[in-house]
Amino acid sequence: MPDFEEIYQTYFADVYRYILALSRDAHTAEEVTQETFFRALASIDQFRGDCQLRVWLCQIARNTWTSLRRKEGRCQPLDDTAALPDSRDFAAAFEDKDLALRIHRLLHRLPEPYREVFLLRVLGELSFRDIGSLFEKGENWACVTYHRARKKIMEQMEGTP
Repeated sequence: MPDFEEIYQTYFADVYRYILALSRDAHTAEEVTQETFFRALASIDQFRGDCQLRVWLCQIARNTWTSLRRKEGRCQPLDDTAALPDSRDFAAAFEDKDLALRIHRLLHRLPEPYREVFLLRVLGELSFRDIGSLFEKGENWACVTYHRARKKIMEQMEGTP
């Protein structure tokens, strides 16, 4: 097992981006990321190696984020004001801040696990295998869930004036 400082340096940005995509708040992302690494340090001896270390850290981050959301009671729907993008390439669409905000609004209306799988794939840049492992499911499940989420978003965007 590598030195924990090396783990922190290697995976901090991945965990931070993942939580930033979920929370859309830099302060919250920083706080949850720090708590994630604190919890990981406390339980590093429990890492069995069944998945990649990055996936294990993202599992801890997701659990930490979920706990924070429950604690704060922050489950509020956002208005849907999305317009159809010129491109179906969602990764490029997130570079346009207005379009990204519209897509985020649609994402927050998606049921789980569609929302989280979509965010992990597009913003977290995780492979389908890593996403499946995070949810303790298969690579095929992650791929199908992502494509269904993408289809739901596109349908909602096409139906919006």
